[in-house]
Amino acid sequence: MLQFISRWLANNTSLFIIGIAVLTFFVPELFTWVRGNTQTVILGLIMLTMGLTLTTDDFLIMARRPLDIFIGTCAQFFIMPCVAYLLVRVFHLEPALALGILLVGCCPGGVSSNIMSYLCNGDVAFSIGMTCASTLLAPVMTPLLIQLTAGEIIEIDAIGMFQNILIVTVIPVGVGCLLNYLYSRREIFPKLQSLMPGTSVLCLACIVGGVISAIHDDLIARGFILFLWTFAVVFCHNATGYLLGWAAGRAAGFSKAKKRTISIEVGMQNAGLATVLAAHFFATQPLSVLPCAISCAWHSISGTILAGYFHRKDLKEQKISANHRVCAHK
Repeated sequence: MLQFISRWLANNTSLFIIGIAVLTFFVPELFTWVRGNTQTVILGLIMLTMGLTLTTDDFLIMARRPLDIFIGTCAQFFIMPCVAYLLVRVFHLEPALALGILLVGCCPGGVSSNIMSYLCNGDVAFSIGMTCASTLLAPVMTPLLIQLTAGEIIEIDAIGMFQNILIVTVIPVGVGCLLNYLYSRREIFPKLQSLMPGTSVLCLACIVGGVISAIHDDLIARGFILFLWTFAVVFCHNATGYLLGWAAGRAAGFSKAKKRTISIEVGMQNAGLATVLAAHFFATQPLSVLPCAISCAWHSISGTILAGYFHRKDLKEQKISANHRVCAHK
C-alpha cells in the first residue's frame, strides 16, 4: 500500500502540490507549523531521499564524463542567474519579489529533473551527474551568485548561506549515499528506496504549504494580480531556461538525448532550497518566498509537460518511420 501511494504521488506530483497550495490558501492554519528550523529539517529529508537512491556509480559519472558535466554545470550556474537578473529589470520587480526570483536562479538543479529525463528518453546518467555536480557546488556557487546579483538589494550573509546549504543539501545527500552503500544488499532496503519518491513529494508539499501559510495575509491584501505578475516572471524564467539549455547543448554538439537532458536540468531548479533560504535569510522581505513557492509547483508541471512533449514527438517519429518502412517494403 505504501509503495502504491509513493508511486501515485510521484506520478501526480504537480497535481498534489497544487492541491496542497490551494487547500492551504483557504485553510492557512494547516501548515503554520512549517517554519524556521522545521523547514530546514524537511528540506534535509528531501535531500536524504535523493542520497538514498544514489550509488557510487552515479558519482563516478562525473569522472567518466567530465566534459559533459562541466558544460552542463556551467550552463546551469550561468544561464539561470543571468536570466533571473534580466527579468527582475524587465518586469521592474519590487525588492522582495526580485530577491525570490534571483534566489531561484542561483540554486542548483532540481531533484525531480532525473525523473523527467527518464520520461522523455533523455540521457539519465548525464542528468544524475549534473544534479550531483550542481548540488555539491551549491554551497559555494549559490551564495557567490546571490551576492553578485542581489547584493545591491539586501546585505547577503554569504558565510551563513554557505553553512545552511551545506547542512541541508550536501550532508544529507552524503548520509543517504553512505546508507545506500552499507545496506543496499539488505532485502528490505530496495523496498525502502521505493518509498523515497513519495516521501520527497510529501516533504515538498509541506514546504509549499508552509510558504502559502506564511504569506497568506500578504496575498489577500495584495490580491490576485500579485500572484499573476509573479507567476509571469516564474514562467518566463523557467521557459527561457529550457530554451537556452537546449541551445547550450546544441552549441556543444550534444546528441538529442543529451540536449533534452541539459534543457530540463537547466530549466528545473531546486526551488525547495530557494524557499528555505528565502525564509531564513530574507525574513525582513516575507514576499521573497512567493516566487520560490510558485516555482516549486510550476517547475514540476512544466517539466512534466516538456517530458511529455518529447515523448510524444518520439512516438510520432517512430510511427512515421514505421509507415515509411511499410511503404518501402510494398
